[in-house]
Amino acid sequence: TAVGTHGEKAQKPFTFLAHPRVIPFLKRNFSAVSLANNHSVDYGIPAFEAMLDAFDRQGLRYFGGGKNIRSAHEPVVFHVKGKRIAVLGYDIFQPRSFEALHDKAGVAWGEPDFIAQDIARARQHHRADIDITYPHWGWENEKKGNAQQQALAHWMIDSGADAVVGGHPHVTQNVEVYKG
Repeated sequence: TAVGTHGEKAQKPFTFLAHPRVIPFLKRNFSAVSLANNHSVDYGIPAFEAMLDAFDRQGLRYFGGGKNIRSAHEPVVFHVKGKRIAVLGYDIFQPRSFEALHDKAGVAWGEPDFIAQDIARARQHHRADIDITYPHWGWENEKKGNAQQQALAHWMIDSGADAVVGGHPHVTQNVEVYKG
């Protein structure tokens, strides 16, 4: 959801806006949050940018969104038991108008070519030992991922991701082991 106190509400069926008082709770209970979803920009780009500034000021780590396309596609990197774990977030659920561009803040859109480049960059530039992609995809209440999700998950693994952990359907979907 968007986090803030103002903005211009998007013209869509459901919009969400959380008060900034949630930030300390999020920071206490989560290592990072994904911004790659269909609600982060519900109150416009200025409100989205203000949310990024609030997260930065309070030290809440995030991924899958940023002030431009480059920062939106940066992973969050965790150091766990001597390993570097990169997590990349992608929105693959409309509206695409929330997508970050070279000169516009927004979310990382899940284009296969960008995903492959991001995974390679996480390995090379960020020296990730493990790469996890976190797509926001699928239809609500469907208990099984669709063929498009499966094909894109395979693409992510084939491109070097170690795991794909998706979200959005509001129910637990199936699990598949692909190439180990």
